[in-house]
Amino acid sequence: MTAFSLDPEQTAWCAELRALADERLRPLAEKGEPGRVNRPLVEALGELGLLDRLFAGEGPGGSAAARSPAPPATSGALGLCLLRESLAYACTEAETALALQGLGAHPVAAYGSARQREQWLAPARAGRAVAAFALSEPGAGSDAAALALSAVPDGASSWRLTGEKCWISNAPEADFYTVFARTTPGAGARGVTAFLVPADRAGLTGTPLDMLSPHPIGALAFDGVTVTGDDMLGEPDRGFRVAMTTLNRFRPSVGAFAVGMAGAALDATLAHTAGRDAFGGKLKDLQAVAHQVAEMATRTEAARLMVHAAAAAYDRGEPDIARRAAMAKLIATETAQYVVDAAVQLHGARALQRGHLLEHLYREVRAPRIYEGASEVQRTIIAKELYAAQPAPHPAPHEEPSA
Repeated sequence: MTAFSLDPEQTAWCAELRALADERLRPLAEKGEPGRVNRPLVEALGELGLLDRLFAGEGPGGSAAARSPAPPATSGALGLCLLRESLAYACTEAETALALQGLGAHPVAAYGSARQREQWLAPARAGRAVAAFALSEPGAGSDAAALALSAVPDGASSWRLTGEKCWISNAPEADFYTVFARTTPGAGARGVTAFLVPADRAGLTGTPLDMLSPHPIGALAFDGVTVTGDDMLGEPDRGFRVAMTTLNRFRPSVGAFAVGMAGAALDATLAHTAGRDAFGGKLKDLQAVAHQVAEMATRTEAARLMVHAAAAAYDRGEPDIARRAAMAKLIATETAQYVVDAAVQLHGARALQRGHLLEHLYREVRAPRIYEGASEVQRTIIAKELYAAQPAPHPAPHEEPSA
């Protein structure tokens, strides 16, 4: 198997996932309330074993050595991408619920103690506890190293968290949060520590935010919330590594989410343009329409290949994961925006009607270009990694002054 083709087992699994999402998960999603955690849907993801796949092969520290060197065809980062793409194609709500569980609980799987893993990871994998990843703040969104939530020492091995988090998916309804706080002022990325904070911890409150995206997003306020060494994930002042390891794992799969939406929009467009009567023929017979569909398909396939390649590189433990993950997220999310927008245009007014697939996708597709690192941040990461890989320039040879 290469990153550029799927074997029969993977292809069959993707088809099975699409059918499962359509038959078992979509009915639960349709019963949910926009902007609220759909707990029956999360529990179904656990019962079906899909949440377990988010953490398969992950060990303490999140290192490549903790993963199998030759993961099975449907596991690892590539398996995660296939899972997210397939669910997104058939039911974006199920995909998002699954992804948010992974984002919030992955730091516990990779860096948590045995006690933390038993108390919180086990119920999260079963869908009985809802997780959230609390990194962004009102003044530190894309610039995660600038976060200001303070962790002030309170004794030998405890701290008090004071400040705010904002735009946190699953907040304020999550059962526990992976929270990143500043333990060393003025140290930038090197002074951040990750903590596991239960939602019922005294001093922690939350407020839902009314956002364009249909999944739950909220703000959190920390008023002297006590955390101890037992709540820490990883090492003191090394929380930025916890955050980046998590984001690098999930960034290619954010691209897979986008590719799944693009694929759904493309297939809807193919069906519509092939059956729609217009100007004495079918809509697809118009060259402008046919060329537009061809462009949509080409961009979608290119994005899919880059997502698969980045995920396969992650599974192999290659050194350039940050660059490849950023490239995959960038191209896939920008492509999905283009494809869904073009699909709406080719469908006309019907695609703007509330409840239409494309109306739903149009609301869903915008956010991934911002969260887990906006497109501009991805370009910055890519450029930084490219220049870092360049050899040091040789000094110019000394030139004798002319006579």
